[in-house]
Amino acid sequence: MANTQGPQGNYDPAGSTQMFRAFVDEDGPQTRQSAAPGSSGPRVGLIIGVVVAVVVIAAVAWLALS
Repeated sequence: MANTQGPQGNYDPAGSTQMFRAFVDEDGPQTRQSAAPGSSGPRVGLIIGVVVAVVVIAAVAWLALS
């Protein structure tokens, strides 16, 4: 890789700044949408998983202490 300089003239021996900018510019002006309006996505599964885990731990603790 050729020795490059950043926009401020700082020496960048690996050219990592140039590679990073090429990576960022590759996406261009596209914006990412995490989920469509009205859909909860993976959050619902996470909440259900946490509730199930709490119920299982409570049941095990109740059985152990009784």
